[in-house]
Amino acid sequence: MGEDAASRRPAASRLTLFLDTTVLIDVLRGKPAAARLRTLRERTRPPYVCAINVDEVWRGARPRDEAAIRRLLGALRIAPLGRREGEWAGSWRHEFAAEGVILSQADCLVAAAALSVGARLVTGNPDDFPMREVAVEYWPAGV
Repeated sequence: MGEDAASRRPAASRLTLFLDTTVLIDVLRGKPAAARLRTLRERTRPPYVCAINVDEVWRGARPRDEAAIRRLLGALRIAPLGRREGEWAGSWRHEFAAEGVILSQADCLVAAAALSVGARLVTGNPDDFPMREVAVEYWPAGV
């Protein structure tokens, strides 16, 4: 990815969070991530997600969870996914593939969206985000 992303990205803030789908699912299921998010939201602006996370949550939705999903997603900010984020994601996939590491398109776009808004990417799957430009915070999934 080189200097383009590193030189133009906002510095990741400890107070600006971007929630990966693993965290959103845990919040919806009432896992400890829900209480942690409530505590953080009292002190900070709402976290970010992007269209990929919205898609992934809805793809696994149970009919009885629809109202809760709408409330949760409606309380979050949406990070953009545009040309710049697509370039970053494609560059990461290319760079890591050359090293024999396959990254998913969705994970790379999520990481690019977090990078574009200067947020820490909060996930239960930190190994899915090996990009050095992306600040990742581990919240154990399902705990």
